[in-house]
Amino acid sequence: MKELLVELITLISSGSMGNDDIQRIADEAAQAYADPPAFLAAHPESGYEDGCPIPQGEWVLLGSLPDSVLFQAKQADELLQQVIDSFGTSSPFPFEAGDLAGEDLLTALQRIQVALSDLYPETEGYELVDFGEPLDGGLQMVLIYTRDLPRLLELSMEIGIYAAPAYESRLTALGDGEDG
Repeated sequence: MKELLVELITLISSGSMGNDDIQRIADEAAQAYADPPAFLAAHPESGYEDGCPIPQGEWVLLGSLPDSVLFQAKQADELLQQVIDSFGTSSPFPFEAGDLAGEDLLTALQRIQVALSDLYPETEGYELVDFGEPLDGGLQMVLIYTRDLPRLLELSMEIGIYAAPAYESRLTALGDGEDG
């Protein structure tokens, strides 16, 4: 399990996390998946409670990822600001978070995804991916290189963590409006 988690975290960090942090998070999450009671006894500060709707390993993984890797927001403009901030002062984004004000979520995600797809052609751009079970009902996503999407989805399924391309999954859920 730890090897799968190391690979998953490496993909979702897109080079922004060091190997030591990746190994530490993967080790803790693997322990929490393997023996939840023992992990909780050794780490009561984790905040995990009985009845939580997600596995303890997922809880540890999501709670350990930095906010430059796991984006959590209530609406699209807040999400975009976090994405822009993750790029640092040299953000290559062609528009600002405020430009999404008043747009519905699907339209905003489409604009964000189109812009991300045009960045860094050597990685086939970036893909915004719904990741894990958000506990507060908001948006919870990671940003990965598009070329890594098939492997990320495969690893997520094997580990048992929800992952889906954010715009595409919502478009599919809502329908594209072309079938009447």
